[in-house]
Amino acid sequence: MKDYDNFFLPIDDINYAKDYYMNTLGLSLKFDFSSQGMVAFKVGDQEPAIILKDKNIFKNIKPTTWFVVDNVDETYNKLMLKGVNFLTKPFKIKTGMAVEFEDPFGNRLGITDYTTVI
Repeated sequence: MKDYDNFFLPIDDINYAKDYYMNTLGLSLKFDFSSQGMVAFKVGDQEPAIILKDKNIFKNIKPTTWFVVDNVDETYNKLMLKGVNFLTKPFKIKTGMAVEFEDPFGNRLGITDYTTVI
């Protein structure tokens, strides 16, 4: 794990959540994919963002922390050999590949790479 990538949080009402994070907490919008159930906010000058995911669209969303790795497929295979139980097989996202898993305590984590140039 090289760095943090993003922090995903479940929300019930995307418009209320956007207003709260922008106007109450004072965070800057990083991207707004409200129609797809996601909106992201910058925290200072950090690259990792807080990404809010609408529970009405993402039915099994839990608070999730993603980490950056060099190659998701390679890391997935290494972690599988160590007994990590992934929720799915690696999947394509806009910036590369990603996959999520839960630790033995029920915390949701994920890994992603930046292998796709956008």
